[in-house]
Amino acid sequence: MPKWLEKITQLFKVKELRNKIIFVLALLVVFRIVANIPVPGVDVSKLKDFFAGNQLFGLINIFTGGAMSHFSIAMLGLGPYITATIILQLLTMIFPKLKEMYHESGPEGRNKFNQYGRILTVPLAAMQAYAMITILRNQQVIGYMSPITLLTSIVVITAGALFLMWLGELISEKGIGNGVSLLIF
Repeated sequence: MPKWLEKITQLFKVKELRNKIIFVLALLVVFRIVANIPVPGVDVSKLKDFFAGNQLFGLINIFTGGAMSHFSIAMLGLGPYITATIILQLLTMIFPKLKEMYHESGPEGRNKFNQYGRILTVPLAAMQAYAMITILRNQQVIGYMSPITLLTSIVVITAGALFLMWLGELISEKGIGNGVSLLIF
């Protein structure tokens, strides 16, 4: 038996490690399922044609795991969460209290800092959802949306981004490695 196959076999012999691997794989399957659930009221075939014919949007679609071409509830991926975290880390250079919380307050300060990142994710996801819908409407990929449909789409896409953020944190907490990085991969 090859050495690499022997090592993989050894991984599955330890019950706790095996359970963590199965947990992570199950959540990755959940992520792929969510990435294929479209936002209601959108012609998905028209979207796929648009993304196939536009290189820039095709590249962006690759970064979301194909979720944008389906106009999926997970179309933003983890972008809003990552953006929120980066913004807060940059703000530590401007605001001494934030820097103290992040660097010197220990685990309690880090938890509070992370909570601020989660809170900031909500408006960023909503703004990015609105921007993406507007771009696709201007490109005439999406037809007219009533205000209620537009609001519903923004809320659903925002909830999808928050769900992915939660999945990433759940993998980090109970699985192996950094959950956000695994979902991006």
